[in-house]
Amino acid sequence: MKIRSVQAHVLRAKLEAPFAYSRAWYDERWSLIVEITSEDGVSGFGEVYGPARMNAPIVRIYGELLMGRDAGSREAIWEDLYARFRDHGQKGLAVQALSGIDIALWDLAGKTLGKPVHEMMGGPIRRTVPAYATGLYRRHRPDHVAYLREEAAAYAAEGFSAIKLKVGFGFADDVAATRGVRAEIGRDIALMVDANHAYDSVAAIAYGRAVADLDIGWFEEPVPPEDHTGYAAVRAALPMPIAGGECEFTRFGFRDVFTRRLVDIVQPDTCAAGGLTECKKIADMSAAFGIRYIPHCWGTGIAQAAALQLLAVLPSSPPSLHPFEPMLELDRTEHPVRDALSAPIKRDRATVTIPTGPGLGIEIDRKVLARFAAA
Repeated sequence: MKIRSVQAHVLRAKLEAPFAYSRAWYDERWSLIVEITSEDGVSGFGEVYGPARMNAPIVRIYGELLMGRDAGSREAIWEDLYARFRDHGQKGLAVQALSGIDIALWDLAGKTLGKPVHEMMGGPIRRTVPAYATGLYRRHRPDHVAYLREEAAAYAAEGFSAIKLKVGFGFADDVAATRGVRAEIGRDIALMVDANHAYDSVAAIAYGRAVADLDIGWFEEPVPPEDHTGYAAVRAALPMPIAGGECEFTRFGFRDVFTRRLVDIVQPDTCAAGGLTECKKIADMSAAFGIRYIPHCWGTGIAQAAALQLLAVLPSSPPSLHPFEPMLELDRTEHPVRDALSAPIKRDRATVTIPTGPGLGIEIDRKVLARFAAA
């Protein structure tokens, strides 16, 4: 099963309704899809989380190095590519691009063998996972609390038992929004908050204390990812669980996060932190440290399927009659590429079924790759 070609599909879609998180506005969505084809004509697909136009050239350079190699040698390929660029790419773009390569190799192997990825990773511990809704971004409307409450009520009506609110827009604004959403959904639905590292530790602690009575499921990325001292201060000062890790990379990057116990919930992105090969190792490390693993997931159906294949094999933490089960982050924002590229994952209210088809378990519509191709 030798590699014949590696392609980087850069996709772009304009949004009908722009939205914002704490650090930027979005009026379009970009995606980078990796396609690796074997000499037998079988293609595996992966996805890269990060700036598509910056990562695409790295994927192409990796592709030049992979021509003729055994596509089944995923571990050897991962170690070779990481080591080759280690002097310049221990984090960031180089590892993000490597993640897409790795996921595509797993998908290719599964399709060749006729098995889902989770079977090749040891077999599933679970067939379904709970999902939480990520949404509640800001829009070009002044009545923030009103439309956030409306959106939260819609998620509750769809059957979600947990939702995540974007904060980081200023102390008074954030407190009002958090209190408004909690009042709307009541106490039976879990509410998490995500600042996308818009605070420093002083502001994060102030906000956290102001909403501590609202039963916050977790406070995500309260401070910048490199501010480990700030993470430690926030975690020590607040009663709710602290989450983070979507901006960290590889087992080497997460080593300090775990040994210093900077978070209660770790959130590597499978399409950024090193792919399925590396994220399984990170997940094993998190289990050893007793830290919950809930992957970040903000991409197309490829990203969702990759996260689900990994979630299928993660142990409960800890195993018991009523264990804590890992969750899938289900992005509910507008994403034309995601909605067209593959059939949506199967969701029954707050529960998602893990795909069982070969590889990642999804089929890619090639017409979509052409329709949304960026110039």
